[in-house]
Amino acid sequence: MPPGAVVVDTSNRHLYLVESATTAMRYGIAVGKAGYSWKGLASVGRKTAWPAWYPTDDMKVASPGIPARIPPGPDNPLGARALYLYSGGKDTLIRIHGTSEPWTIGAEASSGCIRMLNEDVIELFAKVNVGTPVVVR
Repeated sequence: MPPGAVVVDTSNRHLYLVESATTAMRYGIAVGKAGYSWKGLASVGRKTAWPAWYPTDDMKVASPGIPARIPPGPDNPLGARALYLYSGGKDTLIRIHGTSEPWTIGAEASSGCIRMLNEDVIELFAKVNVGTPVVVR
């Protein structure tokens, strides 16, 4: 992978930001629960600081009464930053994002997204650009 690329190792629950041919920065992550994981090639299609969260239709069915939108802030499930993953020009609905539940890092906890500690996703957000390649395996 070229420097600047992101590699997500879902089995070991680590995200790597490739720095050179021989070095990478490693971050702990939470991944999708059984049946909710996504793997493939993508790119960062969009970046948002302090994003609002809109649950998917599946989430609304699974959790009746869930708000249609959760505004940015400490209770927002996307945390401090979000990187929106696109594949083939389409939004995968998978995000690399912060979390309001830091105790889930290292676990299978999400509905498919890749969660990071807020301080880690803030750092990653500053280092990657729209178009950055992402491999989720």
